[in-house]
Amino acid sequence: MKESPIFTRTYDFVQWLIPRTMDFPRGQRFILTKRLQDAALNFQEYLLEAGLSAGAHRAAKLQAADAELAKVRFYLRLAHDLTWLKPGQYQHAAGMVAEIGRLLGGWRNSMMQSTAD
Repeated sequence: MKESPIFTRTYDFVQWLIPRTMDFPRGQRFILTKRLQDAALNFQEYLLEAGLSAGAHRAAKLQAADAELAKVRFYLRLAHDLTWLKPGQYQHAAGMVAEIGRLLGGWRNSMMQSTAD
């Protein structure tokens, strides 16, 4: 499970993200910063739970992970629009999240194909 690229990429993203959010304005540390960090960590937790589950439970965890990833995208875009992330940082984060999203989509599709067989 841990060797799967989605787990590695997600860990790398969270490890990159946490220090960046510490540079957000102090007044936002308990608002947008917390929501972004929570969404990223929740996403990773849902992936871990999905990896330990099977069948309908796995599908539900992957769907919940997909919702958390959508939140991460939203909060990153908002942080960029508020100029708390530099354009290069935002591009880097968006690229990481896009890759993670593709990996998640692949996992979800492979589950759907295996249940159809």
